[in-house]
Amino acid sequence: MNHERELRASGYTVIAGVDEVGRGPLAGPVCAVAAILPDDFDHALLNDSKKLNGRQRESIYEELTLNDSVLWSCAMVEVEEIDRINILQATWVAMRRAVMGLPKFADAALIDGRPVRDFPIHHRALVKGDSLSFSIAAASVIAKVTRDRLMCELAARHPEYGFDDHKGYGTPRHLEALRRHGPCPAHRRSFAPVAEQAVLFGA
Repeated sequence: MNHERELRASGYTVIAGVDEVGRGPLAGPVCAVAAILPDDFDHALLNDSKKLNGRQRESIYEELTLNDSVLWSCAMVEVEEIDRINILQATWVAMRRAVMGLPKFADAALIDGRPVRDFPIHHRALVKGDSLSFSIAAASVIAKVTRDRLMCELAARHPEYGFDDHKGYGTPRHLEALRRHGPCPAHRRSFAPVAEQAVLFGA
């Protein structure tokens, strides 16, 4: 994981890792996190959040967020804005907001995936970056746990959809619930499976 060191060698001093979660689901917000780690940071387990189980993610989340030397910022883009500007634009908006919300200004960022248009600071995009950079991996875990907890809260308000199980993704259980109940306010009406049911239910 040399990408942070490479940026420092190029003259950048404060480097944030940026990742998002929730781009693909049919419901709930998209969540982006920017994280700045200490220069000497190391961790035996930290990796792409998708490669960790739920217990590992929760443990690492607590470890990161309770560590005063780890700086981070979380930004959500809600369903209404996703539907208005589309999910790609919403993802970029969340990433921009997350890095600008950091308690310390970062002069460079490592971003998981592809370059982000109009990003406010110098950035390097890394495909599968959450497996290549501790900073991105930290952002990935914080974003995943934050959004999963929010989806569990939505499940308490809309128990018929099972958001606590699938977190809004288009699983067979979720699609069946959509066919049976139609969409709720947490659903993204710009996504085809939701739009189809919204028409049928007049919602």
